[in-house]
Amino acid sequence: MNKPLRLGILAAAVALVLDQATKLWLLFGFDLARKGLVSITPFFDLVLAWNTGISYGWFSDQGPVGQAAMLAFKAVAIVVLAIWMARSTTRLATIGLGLIIGGAIGNAIDRLAYGAVVDFALFHVQIAGKTYSWYVFNLADAAIVVGVAALLYDSFFGAPAAKAP
Repeated sequence: MNKPLRLGILAAAVALVLDQATKLWLLFGFDLARKGLVSITPFFDLVLAWNTGISYGWFSDQGPVGQAAMLAFKAVAIVVLAIWMARSTTRLATIGLGLIIGGAIGNAIDRLAYGAVVDFALFHVQIAGKTYSWYVFNLADAAIVVGVAALLYDSFFGAPAAKAP
């Protein structure tokens, strides 16, 4: 196994373990559901949100058939990303793909276990008395975003071979 591939697998494993450990602790150790909104800083709160849809809650009312179709699509996407990761020649692209895979698996585990993805992180800012909030997200979502950013960076500034799956 080549070194970049090991790094990608490690990135996927770390993203998955941190995501699931955080969610389990917040649900069952910290009991976020009972505590409701917990202010951490003036711009960051913990709040439990069950996302039955995909990104930003889109397609949240598709029912059990839609949930199964979404899981099947996600499984195919993970396989395609894993093949791409195995063929990748740069560390950055391989790690980015690993982060995306780990995050996708973490959110898929939530869908299988709870029927929805566990989201909990809420950033917000208050300007002129009005509060502006970002979408509630989790560590799997953050890993996916960082992975996509790594792929974009690698595609613009990395070796030409990394640009194609």
